[in-house]
Amino acid sequence: MPELPEVETVRQGLAQWVIGRRIASVEVRHPRAVRRHTPGGEHFADVLAGRTVLDVRRRGKYLWLPLDSGDAVVGHLGMSGQLLLQPADAPDETHLRVRFRFADAGPELRFVDQRTFGGLAVSEGGAELPAEIAHIARDPIDPQFSDAAFVAALRRRRTEVKRALLDQTLISGVGNIYADEALWRARLHGARPTDVLTGPAALRLLGHVRDVLGEAIKEGGTSFDALYVNVNGESGYFDRSLNVYGREGQPCRRCGAPVRREAFMNRSSYSCPRCQPRPRGSLRG
Repeated sequence: MPELPEVETVRQGLAQWVIGRRIASVEVRHPRAVRRHTPGGEHFADVLAGRTVLDVRRRGKYLWLPLDSGDAVVGHLGMSGQLLLQPADAPDETHLRVRFRFADAGPELRFVDQRTFGGLAVSEGGAELPAEIAHIARDPIDPQFSDAAFVAALRRRRTEVKRALLDQTLISGVGNIYADEALWRARLHGARPTDVLTGPAALRLLGHVRDVLGEAIKEGGTSFDALYVNVNGESGYFDRSLNVYGREGQPCRRCGAPVRREAFMNRSSYSCPRCQPRPRGSLRG
């Protein structure tokens, strides 16, 4: 599933192409793509026709497009969603779900989603911050993110540090890949209890999270799955810089020990057994 760097890459691309453009019409080709818009696909299309896109914003893994009506289009890519800018005469994609045509007859915005886990909806009055995503925490590249508040909240939790990093109400945008990469840089095992981390250790971890996300954004995200692309249909390249994720059995880039894979919440965690020893008892960070 796309994480913060992938969604931020899409946001940046959309911002270049849709801000200031007036929506001429919307075509909903699959009802599941707008299932979170409870009035239905016809209403979704009607309420957007004639509206102008004012901005493209992101909170964690969600995108929203504030409109001149005060409403917003809220989107989540799910596992396979793509927001593509295409010439009007380009052939329809096999899994095209929603099409936005603009009054200037320029490139269309198309929502393509093979697995239909993603979706779009209109948030009434949600231009500033849609109520549907207000519970999601700020992410560490947000200028208003508070390092001190995050560290304090993290150390109050009685959970494992990787689980905390994936908690979108604590810190948003971090998923399985970038959590593993940040933990490797911090030399912490994901099972380390959060309540025994020292303040300096928590700040170091946060710094590594921020660095990993920033570097991935510069590379256009990570494209393990060909379904993740930016608005021009291009893949990201950060997978070439991964230190542990997906590298089971390969030598750790720091110490040479074989990278291990462990089961984690129906997924996998990757770490170095030497650099990131499993916690025993109440180890301090």
